[in-house]
Amino acid sequence: MRTRPKAPSFRFLFSHPAHFLACGCGSGLSPWAPGTAGTAFAWLVYWLMRPWFSEGQFGLLLVVAYLLGIWCVHRTGRDLGEPDHGSIVWDEIVPFWLVLFMVPESWIWQLAAFAFFRLFDIVKWPPADWFDQKMKNGFGVMADDLAAAFHTLLAMAFMQWFLN
Repeated sequence: MRTRPKAPSFRFLFSHPAHFLACGCGSGLSPWAPGTAGTAFAWLVYWLMRPWFSEGQFGLLLVVAYLLGIWCVHRTGRDLGEPDHGSIVWDEIVPFWLVLFMVPESWIWQLAAFAFFRLFDIVKWPPADWFDQKMKNGFGVMADDLAAAFHTLLAMAFMQWFLN
């Protein structure tokens, strides 16, 4: 049985801006289900920041946050000695923002998206499994959750089609 690596300290969190971002502003330090905590943090932050951006601006923010995340996640994983350490949750945050951006604004649709995203992030259907197993760097860590977001959006589109 694989043991969960120890969460980094608050000192580590604030020792470099990349660590603060990669650990989801501290949400990844949760002792229980840090990926779920990071995704919940993403949902909260999405509703706080989304009104301030047009659709185009938010799309650009997603691209910048994703690309910056590759570096932050890589740096933090290297400094922790594990590329996809459990406390690194920026890889959940940005792809889930994409999901929220694409699904209906209703809380029930977003709750369903949350559940699907967590499921697909844990199950790691292809190509997420390939990125998770073969690319032990910031790009691979970010890409496997982008694949989970893609699977979530497909499931949500199917659900929307089925219900209409």
